[in-house]
Amino acid sequence: MKVAFVHPDLGIGGAERLVVDAALGLQKLGHSVTIYTSHCDRSHCFEEVKDGTLNVIVGGNTIVPPKLFGRFSILCAILRQIHLIVYMLYSSPEFRAVDVFVVDQLSACVPLLRWLSKSRVVFYCHFPDQLLALPGGLVKKLYRIPFDAFESWTTGLADIIVVNSKFTRTVFHKTFKAISQTPQVIYPCVAEDSGVKEKVDIGSHRKLVVSVNRFERKKNINLALQAFAQSEYKKDALLVLAGGYDPRVTENVEYLQELERECDKHGLKYAVLKREDSLVVPESVSVVFLPSVSTPVKNWLLEQAQLLLYTPTNEHFGIVPLEAMQVGTPVLATNTGGPLETVVEGETGWNRPSEVSQWAKQLDVALTMSPEKRQQMGKNGQIRVESLFSFDKMAKEFESTAQQATKIQRSNYPLVVIVAIVLVCISILLKIVN
Repeated sequence: MKVAFVHPDLGIGGAERLVVDAALGLQKLGHSVTIYTSHCDRSHCFEEVKDGTLNVIVGGNTIVPPKLFGRFSILCAILRQIHLIVYMLYSSPEFRAVDVFVVDQLSACVPLLRWLSKSRVVFYCHFPDQLLALPGGLVKKLYRIPFDAFESWTTGLADIIVVNSKFTRTVFHKTFKAISQTPQVIYPCVAEDSGVKEKVDIGSHRKLVVSVNRFERKKNINLALQAFAQSEYKKDALLVLAGGYDPRVTENVEYLQELERECDKHGLKYAVLKREDSLVVPESVSVVFLPSVSTPVKNWLLEQAQLLLYTPTNEHFGIVPLEAMQVGTPVLATNTGGPLETVVEGETGWNRPSEVSQWAKQLDVALTMSPEKRQQMGKNGQIRVESLFSFDKMAKEFESTAQQATKIQRSNYPLVVIVAIVLVCISILLKIVN
């Protein structure tokens, strides 16, 4: 099969990692794969894109900028994607020969691909875009109305809809009530190279309790900090709060400062270590902040940790718990969202409400469990990741979905109706003009 992925901005986020892994997997299975995108910075992308392992074509970026006056990002993204598809449809024979398009994240181009090509269209929904939009006042709500309606309409035109978790599927049905199709679930995989590690010496023999999240308030990192402060065994442990951090992002800076003040409030001595700093930690330090942690160091921390604390509520999926389970580390996560599908209660970790007292209690259980018990939980996690969330499994599921899409028979009735309406409107306008 000839399979093409359409993605708005091929950077280094979680959605982009899924696209790259899915493309690599299909390519490994013998299919011809190309990724089309409106933007790809070759100095800020995944290695498989940078080194040419994957064929990536950039287009639709010469007329509309990513933003207008610092605003209207969703409008610009839609116009850029439409520009990309129209340009490729009329200039690239290879594009027109694609058997299946996998449209990721933004569904604006689905009608064009459905009506102007013979290809089948699969739409991968990470989460409804209208639920990800930042809240605003009345003007913002009015501004979003047509885009929300457009999202629902274009998404519903896909031959097959896929989501990243059963949780997202539930939210999908509540959000897009007019769409009768039940989305399939294809879980993201743990990257095959996630085992690359950089061994570090933190200068302490204490048990490591690790949290890996972007420094954003919605990630609720404070829950990990407060639970650690209430732990009866915190003197025998070191809490490491690592994750994505950009000093240019105001929220990142402010939230780190809030967490530092929380440490002061609980009498916890802390250290903030940058990438270039030594990771040796004095025994007097109880909490270590690692903003902008490198992937090899993150992987080493996950492997060495006694426990991963995964604090977000209603996370769409959450790849970090799987990365921890892959290296045999138990996980404590909230009893919401994607982690309910990845973390098995009592077998690979625990799911608890976002209540500090419950987290502190479970943290104590993890810190005092026997080496044999921890080893068994770790083994359970590794088996679960390999059986449900591996690279090969995801690739085969994408292949099966694409093959299923090629067998779908369509009716041309909707297109005929639309063309008829357009012709009638043109006829009326011509009569008015004359």
